[in-house]
Amino acid sequence: MYRLSTLIVAGFVSLGLIAPLQADDDDIKVIKAKASFEDVKQDISDAIVNRGFVIDYNAMIGDMLERTGKDVGSDKNIYTGAETVQFCSAVLSRKMMEADPANIAYCPYVIFYYERADQPGTVYIGFRELDEDGSDASEEAKKAVNKLLEDIIKEAAGTS
Repeated sequence: MYRLSTLIVAGFVSLGLIAPLQADDDDIKVIKAKASFEDVKQDISDAIVNRGFVIDYNAMIGDMLERTGKDVGSDKNIYTGAETVQFCSAVLSRKMMEADPANIAYCPYVIFYYERADQPGTVYIGFRELDEDGSDASEEAKKAVNKLLEDIIKEAAGTS
C-alpha cells in the first residue's frame, strides 16, 4: 500500500495539485533552466526523441488548471506554463518488468516542466525518481531508468 499511496501523492505533485516541491522531497529531482518555456519544451522533446524514444503523451497541466480555476473557486495563477511528457524504453522497461512484474507501475516514464507565474524566465524540469529497492535485477533496472531521466533533464537544462 505504501507504493500506491506514494505514487498517488507523487502524481498529484506532478499535476500541480499539491503545494510546490520542497527541497526535502528526495524522490523528486528538479533542475532549473534559465530559458523560455517553449525552448525548454523543445529541448526536452529533442533529448527524448534523439535517444530513439517516442513521446506517447503530452499533458497540458497548466492549461487545465487555468481553464478550471474558476470552476473550483480559485483565481490564483500558478504557472505561465506547466506540462508533462510520457515515454518509455522497451529495453529498460522489459528489464524492470522481467525483474518484477509489479514494476509496471513505473511505466511510462514522466518528465515534468513548468514556469512559475511568480518566477518568469526560470523553468523547472524534473522527474519522480523510481525507488531502487527490490531484487538486484530490479534495482539495477530502476537505476538505469533514473540515470536516463536525469540525463534527459540535465541535457534539456543545458547542464549535461
